[in-house]
Amino acid sequence: MRRLPAHQLNYTIRRERDWPALRRLALLLLCGLMLAGGFVFAAGQHFAAVGHGYKTEALRREQAQLLEEEQRLLLERGRLESPARLESEARGLGLQPVQAAQLGTVSSSLSQTATRSAPAFVAPTASLGR
Repeated sequence: MRRLPAHQLNYTIRRERDWPALRRLALLLLCGLMLAGGFVFAAGQHFAAVGHGYKTEALRREQAQLLEEEQRLLLERGRLESPARLESEARGLGLQPVQAAQLGTVSSSLSQTATRSAPAFVAPTASLGR
């Protein structure tokens, strides 16, 4: 339903543009876009921080596992390097304790205490004489 007939003269009247209203709308749009952009930026920062938190926690767990493994390996190394085990392994290979006849004269008292505290194992056919 048309209120004005098409042959009426005032049908083609055009109104004047309201520039202050257009400026206010443009300013309102710009402010809205800036506000929305700030929210998007803040959300991105938040999600990045949460992601970094997850990565940090995973690295902490990995560090704890590596420390536990290091402790286990240190204990195993200590067990493998124990003098009793080394002596039994040396005897298993056919080595015998060093005999007094195989040693030359020892001039320093420090080396004498070292030879008394831990017996050295050598192959039975080895000759240590100089």
